[in-house]
Amino acid sequence: MEELLSRKVSLVKEEAGETSRRRQSIEIDEEASSTSKMRKENLEKLKEAGANIKRNSAAKTTPKIQKVPALLRGHENFKKYFEPRVVSLGPIHHGNKEYQAAEDFKLGMASEFVEDSGESGEFLLEKIVGNIKQLKQYFDEKVAEKYDDETLAWMLFVDGCAVLQSIHTADKKDQMAFVQQDMLLLENQLPYRLLLDLMAYSKKKEKLEKSIENFMKQMAHKRGQEVGKAGETNGIHLLDLLHTRLVGKSTTTENKGSKSGGKQEPRQSYRNVQELRAAGIYVKPAQTSSLTKISFDRFLNFYPGYLRLPLITVDDSTAPKFFNLIAYEICSDFENNYGITSYVAFLESLIDHPGDVKELRNAGILHNLLVNFDKYKQVKTQIQEYFDKAWVRWVAEFFHQYFSSPWTVFAFLGALLALFLSATQTWYAVFSPPGPCDKFCEKFNQNLRKG
Repeated sequence: MEELLSRKVSLVKEEAGETSRRRQSIEIDEEASSTSKMRKENLEKLKEAGANIKRNSAAKTTPKIQKVPALLRGHENFKKYFEPRVVSLGPIHHGNKEYQAAEDFKLGMASEFVEDSGESGEFLLEKIVGNIKQLKQYFDEKVAEKYDDETLAWMLFVDGCAVLQSIHTADKKDQMAFVQQDMLLLENQLPYRLLLDLMAYSKKKEKLEKSIENFMKQMAHKRGQEVGKAGETNGIHLLDLLHTRLVGKSTTTENKGSKSGGKQEPRQSYRNVQELRAAGIYVKPAQTSSLTKISFDRFLNFYPGYLRLPLITVDDSTAPKFFNLIAYEICSDFENNYGITSYVAFLESLIDHPGDVKELRNAGILHNLLVNFDKYKQVKTQIQEYFDKAWVRWVAEFFHQYFSSPWTVFAFLGALLALFLSATQTWYAVFSPPGPCDKFCEKFNQNLRKG
């Protein structure tokens, strides 16, 4: 009996062991299958990414309206330059509470545009709805995916009309300065195709196109030859038009190293403006506003040297403008030669100290514009004419040195009095007529000589 029970227990243990081994085998097979499936999915993603890169390289896709790359936006000191100050345009910042106050403003400007266009709001909106599939392609998928076509069409209709009307009436409304600044933020861009479609159905089409041209000139602070025209139909958005105007049409950088015959280029060391001046290199304004037209030449190919730089205008919009242009250049889908980024890096190498800024200002390269500058233009012109007269500066420096405080005034008057008394004493010693005392002494001396 005991032997029978022992065999039964042994049989049960063997069956349990086989079950356990079978279960472990199944688990191992499932784990291997899961690993194989994951590996296959990863390889498929790798192939798909490679195919996308090849397609993009061949097709040269249009840069999308997208969020600022994390490389810049993630920096706490830079974040403020990428966010709207007054108004949101397009889908990225749409609906944010801090910009709700500007929604009524946009509706009002859009209403004015519709009224001036000579067409009905229903007609213009229908045109945008009809083109919404094409317009949607200008945005990154993640940006526009949360809006249906009807909502996005209405948003673009209102924002597009408001932008065109704001630019057209900018000369009449000084308070538009901050709104215009928001128009050049990367995350606030609207497809230029949208603006062209709206202008096409307005009876003021030519005036609107001229307004955009003037707006781009103002934003680029044009003083030299033209680089690009805002009326070109192949612009992507307003920021892209500004980029073209400042550095020309973007192309990929050519490899020029082959021309050197394999020789290693000499190592370059950059100097600030004051160091360049000490070495006999002077900065001069270039006759163009293109930021790529920086040149160096030497008088009679000898001495001195001249570094010619485009004019630099600094105002409240300068920092946001350049930060957003740089953000646009570093977007992964934008093929360009990084003209703005290179210019800013070169300018940074020239300016190390306040004295460098002073040198640029004295050379007529750096201009500082204040808000509503024209209001005091005549006064500032008169001040500049006064300052340009050398003898006036000498007189001013004289008064500043000797009459800046009561003590210097007393010291100066004391010095004048001492000088006057000394001169008087000298004159009397040389030119004074003989007095009674002098005559008595002279007569007394004569009697002594006779005696």
